Amino acid sequence: MVAVTPLTFAVALGLALSNLAGIVASALGLVDYWPPGERSRRYYLHWGLSHALNAAVLALVYLDWNSLGLARTPSLAVGGALFVVGYAVAIAAGLDLGVEETKGLAGELRTGGWYRYSRNPQYVGYVAATVGFALIANSRLVAVVCAVYLGWWLALPFAEEPWLRERYGRAYERYAARTPRFVGFRTVRTLLENRETDPNVDG
Repeated sequence: MVAVTPLTFAVALGLALSNLAGIVASALGLVDYWPPGERSRRYYLHWGLSHALNAAVLALVYLDWNSLGLARTPSLAVGGALFVVGYAVAIAAGLDLGVEETKGLAGELRTGGWYRYSRNPQYVGYVAATVGFALIANSRLVAVVCAVYLGWWLALPFAEEPWLRERYGRAYERYAARTPRFVGFRTVRTLLENRETDPNVDG
């Protein structure tokens, strides 16, 4: 009889690595997997794998909960804070970008809102949320899958940027020149500049 936990882990890891392989291959110019640009087979494959992975990870959390052995109170507190803040940033940035664009479909180039501070604020938020989720689960197996998730968030921009440059041309080049890929000194500088010029912020 096959043990449920190892099987669930194998399924989750296989799904995660499959999507990561497609993203990395796209970043290297080997395949045209992400972003799909339209509702094609690539679109349904990517999101089908993603949704199946989410279900598998939730099952793995239940099966392997608290196996990592971290102190529960600190890991829950830190993990909860990272997850809530990170997920809130990702959702807010997704609303700025638009539902269609968030799904990898063609749309407008967005440079305002959260996209003033980072070219990929959703991925920054998801990095924090993924680390927080792993701390909350406190599971060895979930931590491994979350490490692959982190690979997604870090690799996705490199797969998207050639497509963005081709689609938006010099407008994207100008935007990329003034806005960091993730976060950096220019993020902090823009935050400070916006604070200084916002009349609704107390000085």
